[in-house]
Amino acid sequence: MKTLLVLALMLGAATGALADPITGKEAKRLLFSPKGVEALARPEAGLSEQDQAVLASVAGTQPYYGAIAVSPDEGLMSEATVAAANFHDTAAAEVVALAECNAKKTGAAACVIAALLLPKGWEPRDILLSQDATAGFRADYAGKGAALAVSAGTGAWGIGPGPDAALAACAGAEAAVEDCAVLIAD
Repeated sequence: MKTLLVLALMLGAATGALADPITGKEAKRLLFSPKGVEALARPEAGLSEQDQAVLASVAGTQPYYGAIAVSPDEGLMSEATVAAANFHDTAAAEVVALAECNAKKTGAAACVIAALLLPKGWEPRDILLSQDATAGFRADYAGKGAALAVSAGTGAWGIGPGPDAALAACAGAEAAVEDCAVLIAD
């Protein structure tokens, strides 16, 4: 578990979660709409066209950022197929999806990522927030004096009237969240 936490912290640093916070005005400009998810299939998963269509249909019901892992020996319709969604980037979602899939699989081959869950119209940007955090930011971020903190490893997030309150809201969102960092602050 500690290895996953360290990896999650490294992933968070890569997505800006541990860098200097940006302003709410900058965040509004950079964030995707909280509506609409699309699946980006990974060819290396070796899914049939029919399985890819099923995956795309199911993926549309999940929040972004996410990843769907499958056991190559068992196929898409197995207990080992896992979707990890509502993270602040796909890298953290991939770590969780693969770990859970590998724990459930009965076949010999390691699980692979079959698809990534992205906001509609995705393109690289300097800030990434989960679909729920994006919706929360748009609804509740108060501007002057406010802050938003995120957990790269769990997808937890929190808004508060300042960095300390945002960190506390993020850490309290799930049990034992230890990697919260302020991403947006005014």
